[in-house]
Amino acid sequence: MDQNTIIYQGGRALRRGWTTGTCAAAAAQAAAQMLLTGVVPPAVRLTTPAGLTFTLPVEEAHWETDAAVCAVRKYAGDDPDVTDGIRIFAAVCRMEKGIVIQGGAGIGVVTMPGLSVPVGEPAINPGPQRQITDAVMQVCRAAAYTGGLIITLSAEHGEEIAQQTYNAHLGIVGGISILGTSGVVEPMSEKALTDTIRLELDCRYAQGQRVAFLCPGNYGADFARNALGLDLEKAVKCSNYVGEALDHAACRGFTEILLIGHAGKLVKIAAGVMNTHSAVADGRKEIFTAYAALCGAEHELLEALMQAISVDACVALLDRAGLRQPVLDRIGTAVSRRLAQRLRGQVQAEFIMFTGQYGVLAQSPGARKLCERLKGSI
Repeated sequence: MDQNTIIYQGGRALRRGWTTGTCAAAAAQAAAQMLLTGVVPPAVRLTTPAGLTFTLPVEEAHWETDAAVCAVRKYAGDDPDVTDGIRIFAAVCRMEKGIVIQGGAGIGVVTMPGLSVPVGEPAINPGPQRQITDAVMQVCRAAAYTGGLIITLSAEHGEEIAQQTYNAHLGIVGGISILGTSGVVEPMSEKALTDTIRLELDCRYAQGQRVAFLCPGNYGADFARNALGLDLEKAVKCSNYVGEALDHAACRGFTEILLIGHAGKLVKIAAGVMNTHSAVADGRKEIFTAYAALCGAEHELLEALMQAISVDACVALLDRAGLRQPVLDRIGTAVSRRLAQRLRGQVQAEFIMFTGQYGVLAQSPGARKLCERLKGSI
């Protein structure tokens, strides 16, 4: 295996992989070589846009009428990718001039605006299109071929696998997308998650939505739907990447932001924590302890808060001391202040913070009105 597939994170050796775009480029290069020279390469050595070079084995080489067909298997390394192991096929045939890249079976079609591909076109992103074009042009130059090529991509089990992705939410129907700006899949990639968040926000904006409706996770989404009556088709799940989502919403041009999430995540924002993953930062009990101290809590209560195992446990302790509302009011004010600081006054952000046991614990002054407006046409 190529040394380029290994990366070290946290003292562990993890495996990189290659994107569906890299698979498509390698398959197209192999099929173009088969078409123009009659030789099927056992593998393709391809340099990705990121500058890393991989050797990708070629599978299923065959002819379909006048088209040469080759496949390359997707390899995701140590990244949890539902497309891992599927084969991306490229069928290549001659045309008079130019390079045409089109989608076949298992490749999705874009049906809503906001993506980097126009409505009605196959979901083959611009980066992979350039990668594919570069790959086949290398073969054309080596074979002294000056004509054109039609490249038809297809994905094994693409339609079924797409149901496990965000494609339907983005308006991509009928299959997977051919993706990958860098051509490389990084293990446990945060970038893949934040790219998806940005893409969803772009789609909502292109559809005319001007309130960025963010939910850090399923708890927040369920509460927004069941308790507040909000349409989750307007929501974007931002996972732990609250700061990244806020930044992109402001950059994209949303006029307002509504953030609804479980207190286990949102309370961290009071301390300026914008990546709420517990492996990055926790501090929930410390936040409750600090604000309880500011509200005059006794030392015994502060000690108990520092030993609490959950937000609900903290709230129960505050309830018994009669300090629940003062503490939560101050935490809520701090959350609003931190959101405003992150957004630098560009966008007004409202929030609702809840738990399953206690319901709404804190909210910004304009949150409920923004919820009602979000139920309308915005």
